Amino acid sequence: MKANINVPNELNEITLKQYQKFLKVQDSEQDNHTIQTKMIEIFCKVKMQDALNIKLSDADRIASIISKMFEQKPNLVTSFWLNNIEYGFVPDLDEITLGEYIDLDTYMGEWDKIEIAMNVLYRPIKQKLGKKYTIEDYNPDKKDQLVNMPMDAVFSSILFFYHLGIELSQTMMNYLENKEGKLQVQSLGLLKNGDGIQAFTDSLQEILQDLKISQN
Repeated sequence: MKANINVPNELNEITLKQYQKFLKVQDSEQDNHTIQTKMIEIFCKVKMQDALNIKLSDADRIASIISKMFEQKPNLVTSFWLNNIEYGFVPDLDEITLGEYIDLDTYMGEWDKIEIAMNVLYRPIKQKLGKKYTIEDYNPDKKDQLVNMPMDAVFSSILFFYHLGIELSQTMMNYLENKEGKLQVQSLGLLKNGDGIQAFTDSLQEILQDLKISQN
């Protein structure tokens, strides 16, 4: 096939919706050639028949480029543009509400609904001054708008929370060891919270393993 095909090699060139679509293919298909064809169709935005008409050596090269793209470990993406709207990462996680935390904790590990968690983390910026900004209040009804967000933001937020969870768990364990059994009532509360953080971290670790992303 003689045609110009745009092959993405950076995560910000593909969307969450594309990735979700490809994951469904991986779950339902066993044939590697079919998966490769669907990979080219979805991420290069070509018709299935056009993907099938690509020379085998070119198809292998394209699939290799795309696969390597998913090995990237981006730093936290704090803002991006979508539909002429700039979205910003929650500037202060200490200020999130109980409802926001529940949606984040529930859907961060659910790829078919992860846009709900992303809708908690990334919201339209209201005001901006230098690197500082304020974002809109959380609106669960706007979750569908995030399905077209760039995948570097999705991956980077998963990595961010994974490493944050590890850091929090270590901090709590160091605290308990230093207290040597003192303040038992407070320690019980910390252990309970630590269990929740560990469960969340384990969920993110499973995501990273599925993505074949190194946690380091």
